Amino acid sequence: MSQIQEFEKALSGSDTSVAAFEEHGTSFVKRAQHFLHSTPAAVPLIVLVLSIIIFGIAIGGRFFSSYTLTLILQQIAIVGILGAAQTLVILTAGIDLSVGVIMVISAVIMGNCAITYGLPTLLAVVVGLAAGAACGLLNGLLVAYMKLPPFIVTLGTWNIVMATNFIYSANETIRDADVDAQAPLLHLFAMSFRVGSAVLTAGVIATVVLVAILWYVLNHTAWGRHVYAVGDDPEAAKLSGIQTKKVLMAVYTLAGLIAAFAAWVSIGRNGSISPSAAVTDYNLQAITATVIGGISLFGGRGSILGTLFGAMIVGVVSMGLNMLGADPQWKVLLTGVLIIGAVAIDQWIRKVSV
Repeated sequence: MSQIQEFEKALSGSDTSVAAFEEHGTSFVKRAQHFLHSTPAAVPLIVLVLSIIIFGIAIGGRFFSSYTLTLILQQIAIVGILGAAQTLVILTAGIDLSVGVIMVISAVIMGNCAITYGLPTLLAVVVGLAAGAACGLLNGLLVAYMKLPPFIVTLGTWNIVMATNFIYSANETIRDADVDAQAPLLHLFAMSFRVGSAVLTAGVIATVVLVAILWYVLNHTAWGRHVYAVGDDPEAAKLSGIQTKKVLMAVYTLAGLIAAFAAWVSIGRNGSISPSAAVTDYNLQAITATVIGGISLFGGRGSILGTLFGAMIVGVVSMGLNMLGADPQWKVLLTGVLIIGAVAIDQWIRKVSV
């Protein structure tokens, strides 16, 4: 090793500590803002806990019974799955208005393939899942390659899929008894089992497992980071080497597939298969759960765990008001307040990065 140069000897007694920049006197509000920015699921979790406490105090011990709490989970299972599909799309700064009708037509296809055409039930399920993925693929092609606005695209496919659903099914409902007799596998997610005094269904477990898998994919895989990057700044993502069109295609196709999976769960939940379910507000419920769950409508920020918490908030509010005997319109009013509040909080939190 070479000898130390003469001019280097002057450095031997110099300070070797690394420069650090600390914010002194940061207010509590500022620290809270930074915490919520780095932990997107915290806001809906706090709101969920407060909602449970408030209704628990107002209603009493009945609200904290295992029956009530597990019933809430059963009621939000379908919306939770659709919310997971919606979350993927909104993270890319898009929106999918068609997930609800994709779910319904997938259920109708599963039912007809198994009951009317006599196909093996497992094959019927695969055909239904493929139909949902195909609808999502169509959305992805129009958004990624035709560069059409997601709102317009999915509004159009919402109408197309809904009309196709009624034309294909002739608006005929497949009865619960027929499903039980000829294709009991379609009722798989209606299976229930006890955990202590709580009664859980396979649909609830499927919802939690799906959200857990998507959380891992979004937070611990390269593809998940690409989804956030595309939603945050598509041009910067493209310049960094991310194939934004393929990411969008994959997101919309996966959203369609998840909506079709929600169809299978909904058959177990509802028993019968009704094309008329297409006129229900599943799309709005999924968007509501996503927004209340802290997913930014501007894309690139949020946690899919928050979507699950958002669905649970709506379920807790609905159950709590029902148990109090309140007018159903109070649920609608409180849901609107929660949506506006969630967007306002998101805007406030986003100022951290400005």
